[in-house]
Amino acid sequence: MTETDPTEQPVSQAPKRRGLGGLLAHQESGLVLVILLMGLGLTVFGALNPIKPKSLTDVPSTSSVMLIDGEGMARPTGSLPRTEIRGFRVTYGSGGSSDFLTEDGWWYDSDTNQLSRQREVNAFLNKANLVLIVNNASFIAVMAVGMTGVIILAGIDLSVGSIYGLAGIVGAMVLTQLPADMSVALAVPIGLALCVTVGALCGLANGSMTVGLRVHPFVITLGMMAALRGLTLVLPSEIYNRQSISNFPESFVGGFFRAELFGVQPVPILFMLVVAGCGWFVLSRTVFGRRVFAIGGNETAAGYAGIPVGKVKILVYTITGALSGLSACLAIGYYGSGETNAGNAYELQVIAATVIGGASLMGGRGTAIGAVLGAIVIQLINNAILILKIDQSYNQIVMGAAIIIAVVIDQTKQRLAAKRG
Repeated sequence: MTETDPTEQPVSQAPKRRGLGGLLAHQESGLVLVILLMGLGLTVFGALNPIKPKSLTDVPSTSSVMLIDGEGMARPTGSLPRTEIRGFRVTYGSGGSSDFLTEDGWWYDSDTNQLSRQREVNAFLNKANLVLIVNNASFIAVMAVGMTGVIILAGIDLSVGSIYGLAGIVGAMVLTQLPADMSVALAVPIGLALCVTVGALCGLANGSMTVGLRVHPFVITLGMMAALRGLTLVLPSEIYNRQSISNFPESFVGGFFRAELFGVQPVPILFMLVVAGCGWFVLSRTVFGRRVFAIGGNETAAGYAGIPVGKVKILVYTITGALSGLSACLAIGYYGSGETNAGNAYELQVIAATVIGGASLMGGRGTAIGAVLGAIVIQLINNAILILKIDQSYNQIVMGAAIIIAVVIDQTKQRLAAKRG
């Protein structure tokens, strides 16, 4: 039997958080809960206030259309009164046929040779709206992953919206010069490489001036925001004398960025997921990520520890610019055009998504996954404003309020943590 040394005291361990409290202790878990609660509320409201969206389908010119009566028999068009039509049978040139029933909301217009569908759906909980929310979130989320690194450094980048706009315009200008029948294997890499390069060069300029001139990034990126926005306006007006540039190769738009999968167009969402995964890996599993957190926690101590502070800062701003360019490429590919006003006020949404996602403006804390979830929250707010039929002028007010609330909550949590220990 062993004797216990009376001088030895058992080491006290902090009790592990279990249940809902432990779950909510993680920023990402709390955001998921917020998203679910917002979705539930909007679903209930959407059910009480349904909408009737109208979708159109062109009937192939080689096909014929017959009416379907109450007994399911096919009749020639014009042979039945409107009240007795139960559907429309489209017989294709290949020999197959499909029935489109009026009880499902379908109707045929012989003048335009189109089938239209209109039926009541939940204003929020419908496939088209949900895909729209996540697609719109993807453009902000990709930039927010880069912004997370900047804010962890205790920095800021106000130029991401202007970088997005300039990269999109330059990319659109080059894409219009490509052959209309260029293959996906050439058009997509050219567009991606061009937009990402433009964004990376802008980010490199931000980081180099911040480090080299020893000027606060707020001032540098504010100046870059104005200068790049000016270039975005000047270039298309001087060269094309218009504010919108389109006519890209079909392979770039319909062949890739608007490619359909299971009835939706998920390419921007897939890019968002890949960027989020890479951001999580870099920040949490690499030496570079640990250096970013170390600089944000205490830049002076990081310098004494041998971390190349200047190089890390420049690289983080360059990555943020590159991701802004990537987001611009996703946007021009998805929408099929580059606009001079693209990205206006996006810096506000990107910063809001990052801060709501758990990044501290004091530096030293933030996650890529949280930034993506924050972007989804932002788009849910935008969607709620539309569904509730609130004037869009209030959108910026809500975004500003969201940033203030997120920062106040963060500061309160830090003070409480400091008091505990």
